[in-house]
Amino acid sequence: MVPPPPATSQYVQQFLSTALSQRGPGSLPYAEDAKWLIRHHLMTLVDAYPSLHPSTSPFTHNDGTTTVLLRAEGTIPAVYRDVCYNLPVSIWLPDTYPRRPPSVLLNPTRDMVVRPSHPNVLDPSGAVTHPYLSGWVFPSSNLLDLVRQLSVSFGRDPPLFSKQPPPTSRPNPNPSPSPNPSPSIAASPQPPPRAYSVSPYAGRQRAEDPSEVFRRNAINKLLNSVHEDLVVLRRSREGEVEGVFNCQAVLKRREEEVLRGVREMQGEREGLEQQLQMVLMDSDVLEGWARVNFRPGDGGVDVDDAFKMADGLSSQMVECAAADMADDDVMYSLEKAVERGVIGFDVYMKNVRALSREQFFHRAIAVKVREAQRKAHVDRMASRAGAAQYVG
Repeated sequence: MVPPPPATSQYVQQFLSTALSQRGPGSLPYAEDAKWLIRHHLMTLVDAYPSLHPSTSPFTHNDGTTTVLLRAEGTIPAVYRDVCYNLPVSIWLPDTYPRRPPSVLLNPTRDMVVRPSHPNVLDPSGAVTHPYLSGWVFPSSNLLDLVRQLSVSFGRDPPLFSKQPPPTSRPNPNPSPSPNPSPSIAASPQPPPRAYSVSPYAGRQRAEDPSEVFRRNAINKLLNSVHEDLVVLRRSREGEVEGVFNCQAVLKRREEEVLRGVREMQGEREGLEQQLQMVLMDSDVLEGWARVNFRPGDGGVDVDDAFKMADGLSSQMVECAAADMADDDVMYSLEKAVERGVIGFDVYMKNVRALSREQFFHRAIAVKVREAQRKAHVDRMASRAGAAQYVG
């Protein structure tokens, strides 16, 4: 995917928004929470250096796999001896960006070569190393500061120089005259080379100035010291960031637990509200029944008259059960009276014996009544069966 012509930052912004918002198999492999920061880094870089243009392109890793990544390709200005040179570079954003630094590559043209043994170049392929890259700290590090640092370093010690032009061929001692020579072509000047093809190292064969060598060595030593400090600072910041991430994970887990508890309580609340509605409906039914059956001025209803026995055996069974439970209550009260010392033990034993004898008779009568009820039930079932058979 190639961005629109870089006339204004609006086109670049639209391109980045479209590229980073894609979903599916063709989407870019960046984390969702990092896409906004990636877009911000590239926009600030393009605003400061319009010569760098963002685009997407396949990137082949060392293991042979290919991934479509974002890159910023163009030129970086480098001022060397009061002359500004534009050095061609490509800045690739890996899938772990911005938590990991980008990859910077020099793109020399055909008439340029990478300077060997340059302190900021790893190999002849043009891979760039720099203390800012090795000391990359998320989230403070960004592309704009990286390009500024590279511009200063390359201006101090350029990594590219022009190739030596090939020796001209020996002229022919007997040149044949050219018919119809064209003075316009011979007099026409050659077009100027592109700005980034010019290098401060073109055709320079003289020895370096000792003061310049000393100055460069001092600067490299200072950069190494700063790099060591940045590594220590980076490790401490990574530990702090890791702690923040762990805390964020704990808070996320607790948030899920709280939300799950809230959902459970909401479900329980809905169930209780349904039960409350059922209770209110039942209460309305009972109140309606009470208004119909109990009118004002009736004097109320006696509990004994509220229920009517079906037959004499049922009435006798209720009386025996009531007398049995009444005897139990009286014996319980006598036991408490003995414990408090209200009555003597002799009086307690005399009353308990009388109540036990009375309770025995009530229970014996209840057994006989229950047996009579069972026989009556069997007789009713037999009479119903006979009547049904007769009818059939």
